[in-house]
Parts: sequence; C-alpha cells; structure tokens
Amino acid sequence: MTYLDTTFFGNTLQTWAIALAVTTLAFLALRLTAFVVVGRIARLARKTKNEWDDVITSGLQRTKGVILLIFALFLGSAPLDLPSGFKSALASAATIALFVQGGFWLAGAITRWMELYRDRRGANDTAAVTSMSALSFLVRIAAWSLVVLLSLDNIGIDVTALVAGLGIGGVAVALAAQSILGDLFASLSIVLDKPFVLGDFLIVGEHLGAVENIGLKTTRVRSLSGEQLVFSNADLLNSRIRNFGRMFERRVVFKLGVTYQTPRDKIEMIPGILREAVESLGDKVRFDRAHFQAYGDFALTFETVYFVLGPDFNLYMDCQQAINLHIHERFEEEGIEFAYPTQTLFLVKGGGPGVAEELVTGEA
Repeated sequence: MTYLDTTFFGNTLQTWAIALAVTTLAFLALRLTAFVVVGRIARLARKTKNEWDDVITSGLQRTKGVILLIFALFLGSAPLDLPSGFKSALASAATIALFVQGGFWLAGAITRWMELYRDRRGANDTAAVTSMSALSFLVRIAAWSLVVLLSLDNIGIDVTALVAGLGIGGVAVALAAQSILGDLFASLSIVLDKPFVLGDFLIVGEHLGAVENIGLKTTRVRSLSGEQLVFSNADLLNSRIRNFGRMFERRVVFKLGVTYQTPRDKIEMIPGILREAVESLGDKVRFDRAHFQAYGDFALTFETVYFVLGPDFNLYMDCQQAINLHIHERFEEEGIEFAYPTQTLFLVKGGGPGVAEELVTGEA
C-alpha cells in the first residue's frame, strides 16, 4: 500500500490530488477564457462606433474570481466520493453563483450604458439623464430581486408565499402611491417617447411657454409673462399639447381688402403684387398662392398664403412686416386704395321719385 492509497475522508490521497488538479486547471481555464473573451470584445469595441459592444464589455468585466473559484470547486469535486448532501450543496452553490454572476453582468452593463447616455445627453438634457438614472436603478433592483428569489428557490425554500406577499404588498403600495407612480412612469414616457424636450415652446390648453425642466414628477414651463407653470407629468401627457419646438416651417395666411371703386385692371394686378411682395424676401419664405377670394361687406378681399422657412416667431414677424411695407409701397404707386369699414346711405328727396343723393359716411 503506497502513501497515495491512504484514505482521507472517504477518498484516497490520489483522488484528492486529482480533484485539486482539476480544480486548479478549471479555475485557470475559466480565468483565461474570461480574460481572452473580454479582451477581444474590448479591442473590437475600440474599433467601432457602436455603443452596445462597450456595454457588453463592461458587463463581462464584472466577472468575479470568487464565483469562478466556486465553479472550479464544483468541477473538481466530480472525482471525489462525497456524501450526497454535500454534493447537492456544491451544486446549489454553483447554481447560485451563476445567478449572482448574471446579476453582476447585468448591473455592469446598465452602469456603463448610463455613463454613455450621460456623456451623450447630459449637457443638453439633464432631465432625461435623471429619469433614465431612476429607470436604471429600478431595473437593477428588479434584477437583484430576481437573483435573490432564484437563489432561495434553488436551496429549497418555497418562494411562492414570498412572491405572493410581495405582490400583495406591491399592489398596496401602488394604490397608495398611484399618483406618484403615474407621474414617474409619465416621466419615463416623456424621456423615451420625446413628445417634447427642454427648450420646446408648448401650448397646453390656455397656457403657453418654454419647457424649462422635466423632473420625475413634474414638468416646469416658463411662460411668456415670466412666471413658472408647473404641470404634473401624468396630467401633461393626458392633455392636447401643441409643440412649436417641432415646427420646421410656418404656414402664414393673411388677407387684405381694397375698395369696390378699384378698377378691374388694377384688381387683376393685385395677385401679382402680392406674389412679388412675398418673393422679394428670397430664401426666407416660399410662396404658395395669392387669389381674389371674395366680395366682402365693404371690400374686395384677397387671400395670400406663404411659408416662412423657419420656426422662429421673430423671423415670421420680420417677414410679414417686410411684405406689408412692400404691398403698401406698390399700392401707392398704382393708386390702389385699401378698404376699411364704411357705410353708404341713399337719401330720397321729397321733390320726386327716383331722385336720390348719395351720402358716404366714415367708419361703420
């Protein structure tokens, strides 16, 4: 009988040596595999502009040596003759280690994604960063809660009652805080769907102003008169929002009237004058149409439609002012009179029928 045949805890020293060698080789192989895989993905990530490979690399870099050692011990225990309870404990430990490692991978990936998102959006959209940070925090909590539940279930604890209790507790909390949760999810909806962003000019019902801050519960708008308007996120999303920040060009319709005494040849000239006034602004506007629209109560009405090629309100007012001045100058040159509300009375003299005198008053 050799020294290696000596029995120790039910296994010979030779078997223990084999188990130790398997454990060591398995640990080194796992460490080497993790190092090679993460290194290759990291090199690939540096060569691409895609952010997802950076996220995956950061997650895989959270691989824990202790967890690899647990796997190596489980693999090394295969040659040993161990009690069934001890082997089951090792198998459970390896399974739990897998769940925990998955949690570390997911947490690392989420953290890196948030860093990239913050670098990309932080300077221009702090509200989106705040909301996405809250969302990533909730995702991490959910992930680790799942890891804990799976681990408890793996070691034989019945988690059905625990899950049911958490579900009932969650419903109670949700009912108690439904307003806050509604605003929170509305904030996430604003961040993800982007119906508006910071700086957009909104009209909500009778209120209007520029978006100043998007928080987890409220959105704050600075009105034109200077005060701050505070809307809950849920109420804001349930409203009809007119977002002028998404306006790429502005359609303008304006009308003017000339007197009924205007000669027909002058009337025929007016649409051309209106077009000339709009097109004189060059590439700031795009002319659509100009027409003699209707016979009004006291004027011949002309309608003009054009587009201002930009959303700025001051640009629109500058263009309209220039158009009005151009029309006024051309009407003066052509002797065309603008109409204003008047009323004409016909008075019949007592001297005889059919003899009338026309009296023109000023504004009606």
